[in-house]
Amino acid sequence: MDTLYLSAWALAPLIFLARVADVSLGTVRILVGFRGYRSVATIIGFVEALIWVLAVRQVLLHLDAQPWLAVAYAAGFASGNFLGITLERRLGVGRELVRVISYRTDRLLAEYLRDQGYRVVELAGSRRNAEPVQVIFVVEWRKKMPALLALIRGFDAESICTITDVKSHVGEDVDLPADTGFALRFKRK
Repeated sequence: MDTLYLSAWALAPLIFLARVADVSLGTVRILVGFRGYRSVATIIGFVEALIWVLAVRQVLLHLDAQPWLAVAYAAGFASGNFLGITLERRLGVGRELVRVISYRTDRLLAEYLRDQGYRVVELAGSRRNAEPVQVIFVVEWRKKMPALLALIRGFDAESICTITDVKSHVGEDVDLPADTGFALRFKRK
């Protein structure tokens, strides 16, 4: 009986860790799949399902004698959600579109960003009182977004930026830098 009791205390952390891994992978799978990386999502889904089956089996086999395994299972689920979202943010998979409205008229933000190596589309705009504004669009890898936003904020601290995910794109991709990390190793099909 003592051996069963000790193994139960060893089983709870294992179930917790398996659930953290399973749910983290599931979160990343969904977010990566949403961005169009079907092959990567498929592989992650296979590993996720395998871990899940093994963890659930252990909980169900021992649930009558060791109900705290259900608590370990639920705690792993909750922790896995947090870890999965954090992991996906760090991976920075995919691209984002930045739309900027710049109120500076003495110097153009689009020219400044082009000088920094970004591909920019610019539009002329105006405020209600016909005061000119510059509206620009830049598509950039998520991983490199903080650097781009820092440049924009450094140039025009009062600019308005909105950012959206780019699920897919067609067209000019020749000038993008080769240093794209995860996104190039797992190309979308």
